[in-house]
Amino acid sequence: MFCSKCGSQTDENAKFCPVCGAAFADNTEAAPKEPPVQGQKVTENIYLCPDGVYRWIYEFAMMKNPTILFTIWKIFGGIIVGIWLFDIILMLFDGALTPDGVLGHSAVFAVILLGMGVLSFLAYLIVAASYGWKYIVLFEMDEQSVTHTQMEHQFRKAQALGWLTAAAGALAGNLTMTGAGISSAVHNSLKTEFAKVKSIKTRRGRQTIYVNEMLGKNQVYAELPDFDFVLSYINARIPSDAARK
Repeated sequence: MFCSKCGSQTDENAKFCPVCGAAFADNTEAAPKEPPVQGQKVTENIYLCPDGVYRWIYEFAMMKNPTILFTIWKIFGGIIVGIWLFDIILMLFDGALTPDGVLGHSAVFAVILLGMGVLSFLAYLIVAASYGWKYIVLFEMDEQSVTHTQMEHQFRKAQALGWLTAAAGALAGNLTMTGAGISSAVHNSLKTEFAKVKSIKTRRGRQTIYVNEMLGKNQVYAELPDFDFVLSYINARIPSDAARK
């Protein structure tokens, strides 16, 4: 659940907020499902809370903003292309690399890629419908990091889908699918430390800032009235040699 004063996530049985110290009247009245972020308003939707953390809630219609779907396609597409390249290299070392062999091999992977794209789109529709066609995130940003946290009631639905994905991957012997399912089932937040950022990419039209570490990628969403503030704040705190696009 979330503190109704500062918006911090806390244990459902807590009597006091561990961040701002606000007392909870009881466990059922501590906070609504979507935390009303409070504090000093710095932009249209962003507040500087009493604990020194900037917080805002971002909500978008999943069918109008396809950022998450594009990310899914990029991940699965990269995996399939990587496997294709690996097989081509094996064919080269085995002396079986011929134009006809490459074309036939590529045709098979093209069909797999197309099928994966269709299946992932159908899965996206199922997830979007279970979320009420909206994706809701709480962002917390301070001098050291930015954290992207999915709302609790949406995460519970994502957990079920994640475990189903992991089970399907295990039955199919697909370790990548299994790992992706387990990851989505056990994590509802992603924290990026500014000091470790290697690159940042801006997509203003999608209201998205991609903040990438060596092994981790985070997507920071901000409404257009808040976008420049968030982008400037992040740019001022990441390493000067980080790639910017």
